[in-house]
Amino acid sequence: MNFDAIVENLPMYLDGVGVTLKLLVLSLGCGLALALPLALVRTVSRGIASRAVWAYTYVFRGTPMLVQLFLIYYGLAQFDAVRDSWAWPWLSSATFCAWLTFTLNTAAYTTEIIAGSIRALPAGEIEAAKALGMGRALLLRRIVLPAALRRALPAYGNEAIFMLHGTALASVVTLLDITGAARAVNAKYYLPFEAFITAGVFYFLLTLGLVGLFRWAEKRWLKPMMSR
Repeated sequence: MNFDAIVENLPMYLDGVGVTLKLLVLSLGCGLALALPLALVRTVSRGIASRAVWAYTYVFRGTPMLVQLFLIYYGLAQFDAVRDSWAWPWLSSATFCAWLTFTLNTAAYTTEIIAGSIRALPAGEIEAAKALGMGRALLLRRIVLPAALRRALPAYGNEAIFMLHGTALASVVTLLDITGAARAVNAKYYLPFEAFITAGVFYFLLTLGLVGLFRWAEKRWLKPMMSR
């Protein structure tokens, strides 16, 4: 095996790590911010709003993220109304379209994760809070959301890892992430094994970091609550 080309192109791989982490952090952060109110609507509301959230999560969880990325990056460009709108400078950007796709996708999964955690809360906790005179808003803020988010940590950790791996799709819309760097090295040197095994090592190390982070979070916030 010839790893000289890999060593020579390590700066490009490291730049790719930066692009991957940027997409991951922005997507997870914005996806979580979007999922919190959607999860509340999903569990509290029983009307058209809840059905609309269900339809959104069903569509995004039921279709491949690659198809979603193609529809947003390539598909929207075919409409004159989109190209003539104020949003076109954003929608013509590969970075923005990748971020938007990843955010909408992870928000759909996270919504269902948090909604499931809310439904799984012990009824005694809710009744005790009501007995103390807590209103609905205070109950959600002090009891329901904190407890649900803690219980959702294991499932959300898996979603974060899936999103890390899913960011590899950014390379198909010209972004030079980790996979994009591997594709560039392979195209230049015709070394597919060396190029992609290096990308795999970077993804593996980032995955180990995420696993360690979520294990620390579970130990810090989930285990004390479960041991009561």
